[in-house]
Amino acid sequence: MQEAPGRVTLDVGGDMRTVVMGAGRSGLAAARFLVSQKRPVVLTDSRPGPDPDLEIELAKAGIPGVWGGHPASLLDHCGELIVSPGIPPSAPFVAEAVSRGIPVIGEVELAHRALRARKDGSRVLGVTGTNGKSTTTDLAAHLLRASGLPAVACGNLGMPVIEAVVAGAPGAIYVAELSSYQLETVTAFHAEAAAFLNLTPDHLARHGTLEAYRRTKLRIFERQGPDDLRVVPAAHPEWWEDAPGAARTARFGWIPCEAWCDGQGLLHLHGEALLHRDELRIPGDHNVENALAAALLARHGGATLEAVRAGLRTYPGLAHRIAFCGEKGGVRAYNDSKGTNVDATVTAIKALPGPLVLLLGGTDKGASYDPLRQALDGKLRRLVFLGDAVPQLTRDLGDLPHDVVPAFDDAVRGALALARPGDQVLLSPACASFDQFDNFEQRGERFEALVKAWLQ
Repeated sequence: MQEAPGRVTLDVGGDMRTVVMGAGRSGLAAARFLVSQKRPVVLTDSRPGPDPDLEIELAKAGIPGVWGGHPASLLDHCGELIVSPGIPPSAPFVAEAVSRGIPVIGEVELAHRALRARKDGSRVLGVTGTNGKSTTTDLAAHLLRASGLPAVACGNLGMPVIEAVVAGAPGAIYVAELSSYQLETVTAFHAEAAAFLNLTPDHLARHGTLEAYRRTKLRIFERQGPDDLRVVPAAHPEWWEDAPGAARTARFGWIPCEAWCDGQGLLHLHGEALLHRDELRIPGDHNVENALAAALLARHGGATLEAVRAGLRTYPGLAHRIAFCGEKGGVRAYNDSKGTNVDATVTAIKALPGPLVLLLGGTDKGASYDPLRQALDGKLRRLVFLGDAVPQLTRDLGDLPHDVVPAFDDAVRGALALARPGDQVLLSPACASFDQFDNFEQRGERFEALVKAWLQ
């Protein structure tokens, strides 16, 4: 049922209702779970209304919705407010709930509550940081599964934690990527192992300062006890030395510690040699660090050393993130369609050895492409400019060796054709995809299809 904003009265009987604020994937998953538990729930969203498919789904599930705003009267007879990650604590509706003494939590806290109530031996491994969260989360789950353990990757990288918990088997291990937005609303959340990967300025419009952002990230450790594990970067103790909780610390990095990579490129875990970094299928120094952190998490979760070693060798990487697509005649192709801004493309360039045939372009975001120059120095074979951003790319990088091929398919085929043995053909566009595709996933899938055809 769709209600207009204003004073809203919804009949939930004599029970206090739960209000779910935000009809994104996280909010919808929370609302579905609450309905399955026979709890009165109301969904509210600032959008004018749901799309037709969602409207049908909500009607079938019996989830009432209030659209176009968040009237304060929704908080009458409200026992708890669940806010989606994209909604800041400063939002007027949230502030009103707090002023009324109404508990405010997020979907992650709801999931944790449901999981612990089952008392089935399930555990939680959490991952936070500015960069690398999705890869480390997915890789840790992969390593656990390589050891025959029931592990699922969830949270910020895709599947909401509550959705994973509902579908999970008894004794499952939930490896959850947790953003700073999600950590703002945890209260009793407890992870048996938790990793804080790194810290660079991000989301400062929401958090205000880098220090406030850092302290929000540290909340992942709050409820940890002496049997739990805190995974942190060895090179930056200033990020985590004042972390809350009582967990024991395991460090990762490039100096001798619990998980490290030596000067010869050999990865070590708790004093045991694992494998050479060249055996990883995910390239770059940043992915060496992700692998070390994931290995620490997986070992604490029960994975054997042999399973960790084997899993690191077989992990292909996340889709559209410097993902290896195939090799022919000494030419290797990589899909980094997720590289939708200049910084992401710089990371991808640094991750690969070169020479590079780099596909750039799509929908321009207004930033200069000049920072790509330094990263490409000594690595560039040729640039291929494509899509609507061709004029901006030509302005900023037109003095470098390049071709202009506006149509995506033609650009990819051309890049593969001009590459020489030993080259890497890299799609890392530094642009959004909306000029020729619906999203970066569709763009990456098309690239992989073209590479597959080339391989045959």
